[in-house]
Amino acid sequence: MIAKIGRGSNLYGALAYNQLKVEKENGQILFANRIIETPNAQYSIAQLTQSFEPYLIANRNTEKPILHISLNPDPKDNVSDKKFKLMAQDYMQELGYGEQPFVVFKHTDIDRTHIHIVSVCVDEEGKKISDKFEKRRSMKVCRELENKYGLLSATEKGHRQNDKIFRPVNYQTGDIKSQIASVVRYLPKYYKFQTLGEYNALLSLFNITTEKIEGELQGKIKQGLLYFPLNENGEKAGHPLKASLFGKNAGLSALELHFEESKEALKNHTAKLAIKASIEIAFRSTNDEKNFKKQLGEQGVNVIVRKNGTGRIYGITFIDHNSKTVWNGSRLGKELSANSFNDYWNHNIKPEIKRLNEPHPKISQHNAMKDLPAEKPHELFDFLNKEITASSTNETSMMESFGGLLPEAQGEDYEEQDFTNKMKKKRRRKRGK
Repeated sequence: MIAKIGRGSNLYGALAYNQLKVEKENGQILFANRIIETPNAQYSIAQLTQSFEPYLIANRNTEKPILHISLNPDPKDNVSDKKFKLMAQDYMQELGYGEQPFVVFKHTDIDRTHIHIVSVCVDEEGKKISDKFEKRRSMKVCRELENKYGLLSATEKGHRQNDKIFRPVNYQTGDIKSQIASVVRYLPKYYKFQTLGEYNALLSLFNITTEKIEGELQGKIKQGLLYFPLNENGEKAGHPLKASLFGKNAGLSALELHFEESKEALKNHTAKLAIKASIEIAFRSTNDEKNFKKQLGEQGVNVIVRKNGTGRIYGITFIDHNSKTVWNGSRLGKELSANSFNDYWNHNIKPEIKRLNEPHPKISQHNAMKDLPAEKPHELFDFLNKEITASSTNETSMMESFGGLLPEAQGEDYEEQDFTNKMKKKRRRKRGK
């Protein structure tokens, strides 16, 4: 179990954030400690505020008297409401807040069910309750609660994190949102791609696809994205999920900005020469799709081929994990377009591929690669030392042989992150004044 402790000065904001989950039926109040009771056991923000006001009025000089804690068991833990209540009481007692007013909210809007606790860190006399070594004490309490309530150990999980790798989305496991989130959250940070089609090629390695949707809202045309899990045949295998579930970086506006930035960055990128050289060599030295993919795969390049129902190739995209760039075939040259590969692999009509010294004398793959920036790849993508087996003939098996690109991520609560960021911004503005 992981505990996150936050402090602030806005009681209304902390209560409103949690109460909104309740009103949307994505949460509930599990327990209230030293909170004024109501006749129907239902609470409004105003009613909850009354129990904290005496402490805040008595506050002497504590700048951030509001305590906002979240307790996050492992997604595999099956924690009952009763157990959540007991865990919250034990945690607050051990950290010195057992006699404080506090409210325990359960959040159920993401796959990782967890609880939030809103309280104050000043006592009835307005004195601040000691937070000395709080982080260390919190970690100790979490380990004790894991043992007491039979939860999975976050410490052991942390030790295993480097060995635990993210695999392509498995639509049968039931945690689709978490699986997709861990992919779409990271890919735009590290890979450059210029179109939605190139982004989809990259997503296909993880058994994901996205589609643009358009509709009218209050007389205005609105656009957005839906994400879908794919099965082993590349077919949609689940309900669509809105991009907003995965944070703003997964949305259409952020991606369109990423397309423009990538277009500018790749305009004169030396990776284009390197990957084009690799493709041309593979094209001349192989006779079919299987061996072409295998040869490029051994160099850290994925080939995504799109075909219609009759087998005609209408799209081909190259993903270079060395430079972390994605290229549509026609962007690299007319001779590397989908039509060229269709003519060769389906009709044995081999297009003319100019030698590397035409029109670039003495350009070689080695020299092109040497000109690439010496930036060390991010550890999330440090898979090129994995041996690629001869059986890697399609995108899924290629990803398996790479060993996966990303560590497995638990279901992040992006609304919670956004709320935390807003609180931090408010604090910065106040300091500025």
